[in-house]
Amino acid sequence: MKLTNKKLIHKLENNSYQNNNSGKYLFLIPIAIAVAIVLGVGLGIYINKVTGGKTNGNLNFSGAQSDKLNEIINLVNAKYVDTTNGSQLEDNAINAYLQNLDPHSVYIPASEIVGVNEEMQGHFDGIGIEFRLKDDTIIVVAAISGGPSESLGIKGGDKIIKINDTIVAGVKINNDGVMHKLRGIKGTKVKVSILRNGSKNLIDFDIKRDVIPQYSVDVAYKLEGDIGYIKINRFSATTTNEFGKKLYELNQLGIKKLIVDLRQNPGGYLNAAVDMADELLGGKQLVVYTKGNSSPRKDYIASRPGQFEEGKVCVLIDEGSASASEILSGAIQDHDRGIVVGRRSFGKGLVQDQYTLKDGSGLRLTIARYYTPSGRCIQRDYGKNTEDYYNDLLERYQDGEMYTIDSFHRKDTTRYYTDKGRIVYAGGGITPDVFVPLDTTINWNYLAEFRKFIPDYVLMKYASNEGVYVNYKNIYEFQKTFVIDATILNDFLSYAYSKGAMKNDKYLAKVTPQIKNLLKAYIAKQKWKNEGFYPVLNEMDNTVQRAIQELNKK
Repeated sequence: MKLTNKKLIHKLENNSYQNNNSGKYLFLIPIAIAVAIVLGVGLGIYINKVTGGKTNGNLNFSGAQSDKLNEIINLVNAKYVDTTNGSQLEDNAINAYLQNLDPHSVYIPASEIVGVNEEMQGHFDGIGIEFRLKDDTIIVVAAISGGPSESLGIKGGDKIIKINDTIVAGVKINNDGVMHKLRGIKGTKVKVSILRNGSKNLIDFDIKRDVIPQYSVDVAYKLEGDIGYIKINRFSATTTNEFGKKLYELNQLGIKKLIVDLRQNPGGYLNAAVDMADELLGGKQLVVYTKGNSSPRKDYIASRPGQFEEGKVCVLIDEGSASASEILSGAIQDHDRGIVVGRRSFGKGLVQDQYTLKDGSGLRLTIARYYTPSGRCIQRDYGKNTEDYYNDLLERYQDGEMYTIDSFHRKDTTRYYTDKGRIVYAGGGITPDVFVPLDTTINWNYLAEFRKFIPDYVLMKYASNEGVYVNYKNIYEFQKTFVIDATILNDFLSYAYSKGAMKNDKYLAKVTPQIKNLLKAYIAKQKWKNEGFYPVLNEMDNTVQRAIQELNKK
């Protein structure tokens, strides 16, 4: 049975709790859920439309198989004993048909196609806020830069009580319900009534919807010395321009070394990965090639002058790095252009094309495999079924691979060679040149107990408290001088305990540095958004710190 997002998440949660060593892996549930949200219906949703970014026309099926299916559907509709939901039956039949292919050939119902496409287009029409639901209330996390909400003065911590004079607090609204009410066609208006900390009365805002960018580059900044850092969350239609702009800005700051962070990046458009590689590879070099039963080989070449062809490069990957992320990291590795640091990537070497069906639904169909410059296809074995395929993440924890690379037993031992003759391997993802394990001294279970409460705590305490930041000129000054002291820490711990966090002084001592770092990072995010969040977070990120060490080696 092909898993939906919710079913896969439920399966991952159950596996985490029901395993004999369930406590050991409880900390990975937030990670598994995050990955499942992206991967649950197949990574093909995020893969390049090979036709150049345009969806193909309607698919018209013909022949005996189509006649048989139509005959059965007509008989059921005409003769079945009970009333049936014809649309649901058709969707189930399609999913059953596709489940015997690969895990990334997926059917997208018409009700989901708009959201799926918006994710990759890099924009949507709306009011421009990040929000979260807490205690059955919509809380603004931040107003998106350049959006209509920011221009009107809506702030992080504001509580949305009414939308178009309809109460939305305390009515058990969900995320989809919020987006349905706030999103709309550019130029249309929506009235939002907000309760702000320190105010007894609601504040009304008439917001004119506009095009809201969805950035694929989370942040780019000068990390330390001459090292630049760029974090990319997906490869969308706007990634090429975003990456080029940020890389130019870093070059203006005089960087000589570059970290490209692709961790938890599920991929996206193949062409975006090729364009990024073109900024980093010199001369005319093969980035990737694709071929399939009905698709002849097609080479993608980096040929134009790039902005960063000379400096040192380090690419960060982990088990959530897939598809286009693996194309870029594979090209860097195969051409010995830089080093790959982190943990083994997801292992997806398939290419999908999108077809629009007559009712507005979509089909993402695997049409080819892709191969890195050395000839590797890094696609993992499908296993017996889709559940086995996606359970691989849990198995990596249970087998110990997250702590030592020696725990990974490669099925395909065929040797491939980089430009300088180093040995690399195919199926199973991209194996990093430098492995960075999870820190075994940290009780990740216990840290997860507290981490889930930090965003809400910071929103409650600091979102509208401008006085916290008044003495800081920029994020760099904040990094150096702001301290999570005992007062802040103990106040947060009291809050977390009141919400159900477990008390354990021994475990707490081990995770206190991480809790302080996360508190500081989320506080910085309220003022400087991602430009504040990541610089603080990366101070204690072992993979980033290892990348710095490698780049600074002579």
